[in-house]
Amino acid sequence: MTQTWPGSAYPLGATYDGEGTNFALFSESADAVDLCLFDESGTESRVRLQEVDAFVWHAYLPGVGPGQRYGYRVHGEYDPARGLRSNPNKLLLDPYAKATAGEIDWNQSLFSYDFDNPDERNDDDSAASMMLGVVVDDDFDWGDDRRPRIPYNRTVVYEAHVKGLTQLHPDIPEQDRGTYSGLAHPAIIDHLTRLGITTLELMPVHQFVNDSVLQEKGLSNYWGYNTIGFFAPHAGYSSRGAGSRGGRGEQVDEFKSMVRAMHAAGIEVILDVVYNHTAEGNHLGPTLSFRGIDNAAYYRLVEDDPQFYMDYTGTGNSFNVRHPHSLQLIMDSLRYWVTEMHVDGFRFDLAATLAREFFEVDKLATFFELVQQDPIVSQVKLIAEPWDVGPGGYQVGGFPPQWTEWNGKYRDTVRDYWRGEPSAIGEFAERLAGSADLYEGDGRRPVASINFVTAHDGFTLRDLVSYNEKHNEANGEDSQDGESHNRSWNCGVEGETDDPGILALRSRQQRNFLATLLLSQGVPMIAHGDELGRTQLGNNNVYAQDSELSWVHWDEADEELIEFTATLTRLRAEHPTFRRVRYFTGRPVTRGRGEPLPDIEWLTTEGGSMEEADWEAGFIKAAGVFLNGNGIRGRDARGGRITDRHALLYFNAAEDDVECTLPPEEYSARWSLEVDTAHGPDGDLAAGTTFTLVSRSLVLLLGD
Repeated sequence: MTQTWPGSAYPLGATYDGEGTNFALFSESADAVDLCLFDESGTESRVRLQEVDAFVWHAYLPGVGPGQRYGYRVHGEYDPARGLRSNPNKLLLDPYAKATAGEIDWNQSLFSYDFDNPDERNDDDSAASMMLGVVVDDDFDWGDDRRPRIPYNRTVVYEAHVKGLTQLHPDIPEQDRGTYSGLAHPAIIDHLTRLGITTLELMPVHQFVNDSVLQEKGLSNYWGYNTIGFFAPHAGYSSRGAGSRGGRGEQVDEFKSMVRAMHAAGIEVILDVVYNHTAEGNHLGPTLSFRGIDNAAYYRLVEDDPQFYMDYTGTGNSFNVRHPHSLQLIMDSLRYWVTEMHVDGFRFDLAATLAREFFEVDKLATFFELVQQDPIVSQVKLIAEPWDVGPGGYQVGGFPPQWTEWNGKYRDTVRDYWRGEPSAIGEFAERLAGSADLYEGDGRRPVASINFVTAHDGFTLRDLVSYNEKHNEANGEDSQDGESHNRSWNCGVEGETDDPGILALRSRQQRNFLATLLLSQGVPMIAHGDELGRTQLGNNNVYAQDSELSWVHWDEADEELIEFTATLTRLRAEHPTFRRVRYFTGRPVTRGRGEPLPDIEWLTTEGGSMEEADWEAGFIKAAGVFLNGNGIRGRDARGGRITDRHALLYFNAAEDDVECTLPPEEYSARWSLEVDTAHGPDGDLAAGTTFTLVSRSLVLLLGD
């Protein structure tokens, strides 16, 4: 018999104190709760939780410690028409489980209804087919670990997938490929350091579920946007076999070791988190955790027909941010990953859903208030994907001042300009300068804009310049999945080619995108492998492709493109001109000798200022922009005024070369060439010099 003491209602989850473990589970709909313990052979023993305070069921079990595998069975009403879905025959994963063991074995037992007759309850026991929670010891030797705390204006984000980045790296031992240990390998850290990456943004590493529908097709949920455990690092990314039923939570320490290694190299780790929905799907989904614990508390139900779920995410359900215990889970999870796992911030998937307390997206939602007031979560990087699939879900520029945002308008505008879309230059200028039209009005600064051209969702950078259409046949959906309007251009041939002229143009276009991204105001984000020239052969939705199609092929790396990217990040780090903390004003700057010059000025190819008539003239294919090195507002770390060399950027998205004349001597007597995506000017150029700006190219010059 397991000895049982009353325990405590807080904290929720399984908490080991060195002598025993406290178990606590919230359920307002439960009539009774059984804690189910599993031994090494898989034999289950049940402990009825007798204590309940404020709908939290709890007990303390002395002698129970790390490695103990467990789950819950919740007794209560089963009436789906009223939103009640308790079924004690379904073993349930603890929402607060800090580690998991085993994987979901898909079959009828995981569902609370009969497949042939959905109105009939199914009471098959699901224990043999469920993953289990694992008690862990939070004690870990962090040594002298310190958060890098990279300021936003010095941040360069690298979006990466744990497995995709490491699975094919030849220098990583085979047993570590595709794992947290693989990420921590010097080969990966050295590459990130060479690139000038300051912040590693990991695609979902919360424990997720591999969908049965995908498995039946021979595919899998590669991206991981299918969370079931918001506290547990995904066991499948452990090099120690923690995905097995006998796992003892080894993945927790392995994840921590990876974070410690990144921090030692001065690199932050932020997580792509999915609090907008769970892996349990719609009303016909499985009963794995939240649904069986307290369906109405954890999910947004249709008010006049609560057997169905509100779906703002396209996944079948939406997390209930109107309920205090759901909000508590989100905040407890965020706080846990900061305090115990030492991560440095979060990117929130479909973040607009978290602001839907009622129907519309509301920037005054309780979730934002809780984040604002939290002394821990409020101090890390907070990045919103500012949209969802619900009505009014596109909210770029609409998040509170504390937040930064994936700037989808930046992506679209930069793509349009470089593929030669008419009338793109005006908005292109706005995006290059930090998108003040989106963020300045509510007190935010240029760093509120997370600039990107590509991300995990969509074409890779190489595919962006190689395909006009998506080629998603491998996904088994007749290419109906994925975005159809990619704003891409194949440079004249669809897909792979041996034509040297097209290959040269594609290489130049990749460099144009990278240079624009890394020289724009705001925070740049690079998708993993873009600096290598990675291709997915035109598939713009590899969410189900855990294969060589989606993994980074290090043996095919474009070394010249890697070095070009590293040069750009180095220039960005050395020159505050490209990472200003305040917006341009357009007003003259009086500082030091010489004539006052505006802090930013757009130039015609003849060397004069662009006037209103120029902006309204239609498609401007080529233009320049002057960035005043004396016009950088703010102070350095010692309180001194920040100055830099003046900069000139020239862009030519036209089919033909363009003759450009540099501005007069008061801007700078001489200009040195720093970046050229083609082969245009060479060496230093004097003021007033005319040079050839090659078709579809970018040039950066720095003044004396």
